[in-house]
Order: sequence, then C-alpha cells, then structure tokens
Amino acid sequence: MEFGRTFEEFTVGDVYRHWPGKTITEYDDHLFCLLTMNHHPLHLDAHYARHTADFGRNVVVGAYVYSLLLGMSVRDVSGAAIANLEVSSLRHLAPTFHGDTLYGETTVLERKPSRSKPDRGVVTVETRGVKQDGTVVCVFRRSVMVPTATYLKENGGTQPGRPEPREEA
Repeated sequence: MEFGRTFEEFTVGDVYRHWPGKTITEYDDHLFCLLTMNHHPLHLDAHYARHTADFGRNVVVGAYVYSLLLGMSVRDVSGAAIANLEVSSLRHLAPTFHGDTLYGETTVLERKPSRSKPDRGVVTVETRGVKQDGTVVCVFRRSVMVPTATYLKENGGTQPGRPEPREEA
C-alpha cells in the first residue's frame, strides 16, 4: 500500500478521505495535555468544566484535535515528504468532547514545482476534521515539499534505508 505520494500523483481538487476515524477518549485528551504541560482545568477538571464552562463538560484540547488530524493525513499526503514547510492557517470551528469520533479529509489546493530543485515540488492542502454528526471542528492549510518519482528512484525508492533480511549460516 502507498504511504504518501510523489509530486506527480497530486491533482488539484482531489479529496482524500482519511480512514479510519478515531474516537477520542478522556485518557487520550488527558495524556496529551500532560505530555504538553497544558494543565488548563477546562481540559482536565470535570468539576471545573461542569460549573464554569459554557458546555458544562471538558473540551478536548485543540492542539490534540489538530495533531490527530495531521497524523490521519500522513498516509495520504506527507508520508513521502521531504519537508513540512508551513501551516498557513488553523481554525477551530466547534468543540470536540470525550467520546466524539473524529474523521479527516484533505483537499489538494495547489501544486507547483520547486524553483530551485527539479526533483521535488510543493503541494498545498486543506485538511478538515469532522465529528460523527458531520460537524466540522477544525480546518487547517499546510504546504509540504514532496519528491518527484525521479527523486525516489535516485534515493532508494519508496522505502529508503529498509534493510534486506540476512540469511543466517
């Protein structure tokens, strides 16, 4: 199965529907908050959220929602990338809660060959995160430098650095 695409495989207007989705658990959210040192009680303290938050419950931290969608898109978009160049916009449009299932889809917005290196190009995409009820919760745009087929051929193929099994004597 493919893991990422070469520059030639991207077509403006294509939509990649990432699969599978991910149901976000309280554990996922809390672990991400603790790993990133985001200790805001809106994300970690159910009592606080119940009594002070507009929604009356914990909200999943937005950085996790973004990270999850970015990860979902790797297989289809940046699995073969040379570099992630830019996130030009990131918008959180609706809250995500523990127990929500998130699905992602990415649209190819632009592709242009590199001006300085003919063996690569830059692809700009927009990824949208949608909850199980169809609510769009997060949208971001990013640009990725991807190799051409020639680059892959000259640099080890689609799995560079993968060793061949040795036969034991």
